Parts: sequence; structure tokens; C-alpha cells
Amino acid sequence: MKEKDQYFRANAGIVLLNEREEVLALERKKIPGAWQLPQGGIRTDEEPLEAAIRELSEETNFNASQVQLVGELPEWIAYELPAAARSEKTGRGQVQRWFFFRLIPNAPEVRLTDKAAEEVSAYKWTNVPLLTKEVVAFRRRTYERLASYIEVELPEARQD
Repeated sequence: MKEKDQYFRANAGIVLLNEREEVLALERKKIPGAWQLPQGGIRTDEEPLEAAIRELSEETNFNASQVQLVGELPEWIAYELPAAARSEKTGRGQVQRWFFFRLIPNAPEVRLTDKAAEEVSAYKWTNVPLLTKEVVAFRRRTYERLASYIEVELPEARQD
């Protein structure tokens, strides 16, 4: 048995951009009003990019042929969960590798999968600065870093 306060779970995060430079946000089913970017645990037999593509498919039904990888945050980012939110699954928190994808032209609409419906109640397209104001406090620093990466370090991903 893992001691839940002594490790950080490896996780892949996904920033999915549409043609309007908006990102896909998902609302947590058990916490109405809590929005976040798609993310999920990295399995022991996966590399982070593989996990990101799998999670994107599991949650939104988009597959690798419907998105284009346009960037990767160069560092891992960790966040610590409040003590009451820790579990054997997440441990003390998560350490995440973030990937930036763009929907290809004429991609289908988002379709939340049955698997996603276990954790997600809704989706919306928004911008990262606004989303940063809507996330739980322990994720805010991560989302601020993602917004900076989009604005400063990922100009080739923007469609001007």
C-alpha cells in the first residue's frame, strides 16, 4: 500500500486549441463550477506523450489524426493537493507534463465519451487567462505558466 502523503502521481496534461485560439475546458462532475484542462495519469508502460493522446481520446473522442502536436512545456510542473483531497491514487499531488495540440481543420465537434462522463459534466471553449480564474487554487500557478507558454513561447502555434 502506498503512503498517500509521500508521492506525486505522474500525469499528462492537454491544452487543446481550436481555430479561435480557445482551449477546451472540462467541468468536474463532483465539483460543479470547477473547470480544468484535460489531464490524466501516466501508466507505467507509457511515455508522457502517449498518455496525453490516450487521455484526449478517452475524454473527448479526438484521436491522434484529428489533432496536431504544436508544443510541449519543457519542464515538469508539480502541484500539491490539500491534505483532505489526497488519496492513494493521487498521493500528495501530481507532477505533470503538458502538451499543446491544435485541432485539424474540419475536425468533428467535441464528444464527451462515456468514460469521461464518470468525471466530467460539461465542456466549453475558453481562454487560459479566464480559465485560470475558474480553477481551484492549487492549479492556478500551473495554468498561469500554460498561459505564458501560449503567449510567449508558442507563437508558431497561433493562427494569426
